[in-house]
Amino acid sequence: MRIDLHTHSLASDGTQTPAELVEAAAHAGLDVVALTDHDTAVGWPEAARAAEAAGIALVRGMEISTSYGGRGVHLLAYLPDPTYPPLVEGLDRVLEGRNARVPAIVEQLRETGVEVTEADVRRMAGASAAAGRPHVADALVASGVVVDRREAFSRYLNPGRPGHVHRYAAELVTMLETVHAAGGVTVIAHPWGRAARGALDEAAFAALAERGLAGIEVDHRDHTVEQRDELRGIAANLGMVVTGSSDHHGLGKVDHDLGCFTTAPEEYARLLELATTAARLSGRRTPEVVG
Repeated sequence: MRIDLHTHSLASDGTQTPAELVEAAAHAGLDVVALTDHDTAVGWPEAARAAEAAGIALVRGMEISTSYGGRGVHLLAYLPDPTYPPLVEGLDRVLEGRNARVPAIVEQLRETGVEVTEADVRRMAGASAAAGRPHVADALVASGVVVDRREAFSRYLNPGRPGHVHRYAAELVTMLETVHAAGGVTVIAHPWGRAARGALDEAAFAALAERGLAGIEVDHRDHTVEQRDELRGIAANLGMVVTGSSDHHGLGKVDHDLGCFTTAPEEYARLLELATTAARLSGRRTPEVVG
């Protein structure tokens, strides 16, 4: 069984519709795929219909922007009730922060001589729940300023670069508790990618596990082999679920092909068991795995 628990569609910053993503996952030989768009569940219905048609199992999730120890941390939330009011409120604040950042990024880029407009960015965002840095990057590609998203981030959009603007992110522990109350289960995405290791050592993972964190995304392109081995050891010490994922964005990221990293079936079963327990304790009507 091949299981990929972290992917993105046009509903956030991927380049495929939810249906196209699910169809591509089936074509890639996956048995299970999770749709985890940034801070939104808007792509779930389309993905669910496509999964039923393609004969692939779909786990509905989202990747939530949070902060911990002064650093950004991405939280994968699987199978929460998307109508739970505190979760809706928290996600709305994050999405508002994403949208509000675009004008500031555009202004800073124009001050450095890079001609890009808000309209250019919104056009690239299309039906996404919110515009963000990847869509700014796409606008820079379309205008010929850079070759691809990677160059856009390294030259203009990463921290310390001329187009970087800080934005609001939810507090991690609060969001852990919110997702749990919504009947969902949580995993920290690529914890040691993007220089985030300083905020997430074993003691931090232990403290977060006490607040409801279920797992660690260990096998990810942003982690070295040595980091994956060390994270796997931490997860074992703490009894946490280990996941592996592609973090696929369609054409938006190179070397993140569907299924390039996968989750072991026994770890997936553990995650679903924890989700079942969370759903029962919450009393919420939570989504089930499709297929």
